[in-house]
Amino acid sequence: MRLFPVVSGQIGLIVAACLIISFFTAVDAASQEMMDVGKFSAGKAGNTAPKGWKPFFFRNIVRHTSYSIVEDNGVPVVMAESDASASGLIREIKIDPKEYPVIRWKWKVQNILEKGDVGRKEGDDYPARIYVTFQYDPAKAGFLGKAKYEAARLIYGKYPPHAAITYIWESRSTAGLMTLNPYTDRNMMFVVESGSEKLNMWIREERNILEDYRRAFGEDPPLISGVAIMTDTDNTGEKATAFFGDIRFGKRPVNK
Repeated sequence: MRLFPVVSGQIGLIVAACLIISFFTAVDAASQEMMDVGKFSAGKAGNTAPKGWKPFFFRNIVRHTSYSIVEDNGVPVVMAESDASASGLIREIKIDPKEYPVIRWKWKVQNILEKGDVGRKEGDDYPARIYVTFQYDPAKAGFLGKAKYEAARLIYGKYPPHAAITYIWESRSTAGLMTLNPYTDRNMMFVVESGSEKLNMWIREERNILEDYRRAFGEDPPLISGVAIMTDTDNTGEKATAFFGDIRFGKRPVNK
């Protein structure tokens, strides 16, 4: 079967070429509206980490959360199982939040944490959380800040993030709360879901990172440097199981 009708001579070649260019230009423009960061649904059940993602650990925390790809109703997703443990999976990627300000994902949580409390270090555990980290920008750091980042680079071989936003499923606080992480003033946490009402259900989320960063830190964000998922129970000593679906970035909210 011919893709194009037969047209004689050079006119036929020009027409065919124009149609091909128009087709692929339209496809490319449509694909650029969305960016897949965590295409977990393309993974293979039994693998421990999705393609492009790697584990990250914390100093002095020896028990690590277990991550694996499993199928949920035939769709591959990431399952996280934590037992008095903490670690995550991270995808290092550069994204301009002014071009792609919207993050979308879905998650499912089996249980909340009885001792979880967003306001206390002892309760700083969550059945599910998503980090968005931002690249270190010397222009946004003061003298002491630059010295601190240079020291960290010498120790770890690279600069730590300038800041982070964390979207969490909390145990008791009201959804919509914005609060500082109890360990650092460069990580602002947003309570997206809270409590047990939506347990064992897939919940789709959408956040405007550009707006959240401005609200959290009072300035425009630098480039996004990474996205991470985590389930942790090291402070409370409890157990938690959560599931993470695909994570995507978009140029505009889905409802606009």
